[in-house]
Amino acid sequence: MEEATLALSATPLHAVHIAAGARMVPFAGYEMPVQYAGLRSEHEAVRKAAGLFDVSHMGELWFSGAGAAGFLQRLLAGDVAKAAPGRALYTCLLNEGGGIVEDLLVYGFEDRYLLVVNAANKDEVVSLIRAEFPEDVTFEDASARTALLALQGPASDAVAQAMGFDLKDLKYYHHRNVVFNGVEVTVGATGYTGERGFEWYVPAENAAALWAAMMTAGAPSGLVPCGLGARDTLRLEKGFCLHGNDIGPGCNPVEAGLSWTVGWKTDFRGKEALQAVRSAGAARKLVGFTMAERGIPRKDYVIQDSEGNDIGVVTSGTQSPSLGQAIGLGYVQVDWAEKGSEVHIAIRGKAIKATVTGIPFL
Repeated sequence: MEEATLALSATPLHAVHIAAGARMVPFAGYEMPVQYAGLRSEHEAVRKAAGLFDVSHMGELWFSGAGAAGFLQRLLAGDVAKAAPGRALYTCLLNEGGGIVEDLLVYGFEDRYLLVVNAANKDEVVSLIRAEFPEDVTFEDASARTALLALQGPASDAVAQAMGFDLKDLKYYHHRNVVFNGVEVTVGATGYTGERGFEWYVPAENAAALWAAMMTAGAPSGLVPCGLGARDTLRLEKGFCLHGNDIGPGCNPVEAGLSWTVGWKTDFRGKEALQAVRSAGAARKLVGFTMAERGIPRKDYVIQDSEGNDIGVVTSGTQSPSLGQAIGLGYVQVDWAEKGSEVHIAIRGKAIKATVTGIPFL
């Protein structure tokens, strides 16, 4: 059954998007805005000024209790100790084979932790957590009562300042609580666009007021509402992985270029399998590539060598608004992973030339 025929959930900002004329599409079980004025203008606003995204479909999972840190460390590949109070950690939840069940954020607080997970994987992650849940840990799924707004772009600090929040000293992957309209809001200097920005975790009932206040305060700085389309092109230009496309249970952090998210001195599920890959060397690598000829690479397109032999597969691709050329991510055999390697993307029966590049693309 197609997702569009299923009952879709709505974020607390659904009415705001409709009123603003957003084009809505099904995404991860939600009806979400894919664009407002247009993908290119929204993308450019984030790179040059600021854009505001509704990412309230993401899941928020809280952990507290004496055993919370130890429990999360056994689950997560990253060093949870790095999620000290006021700091955030990006890492992965692996299966026993070292495959990536989920990539996520861990926010550390004085007496608890917040895990931010992808909407499409939330139920699977919660089910896995409940199956192994210890008595000395308290768990709460706060997804339904939490909205998440992402303010992204070089003017983000100016927008926050216009709202009365001085966040200039909030470092990347740090967070703090602020008060908006008498309500406590967690603000993290995180995001998935590669630009300076903040993610605002706010009670669902206060989301519309925060959105409106931010849009009003940000108008002089060029703030615009942005949809999923721009979010995807922005993250791809920076080489950020999208779960379900570039990463998933069938791939591991070593081949995906995410070894930096792993706390190799800690113990976690899948460590033995992952260490084996690390020691032997991955058979394939996730690489970035730019199209040398006209053509847009799409997910699952085959990557070939000059003789037409299959050497990999495309996982993400788009026309880069910033670069004015087509770019993509894909897994290739290690012999073809070197920067400068010439490969070909099979597009509608034609082999279109491409060059392996370093990531990010800009």
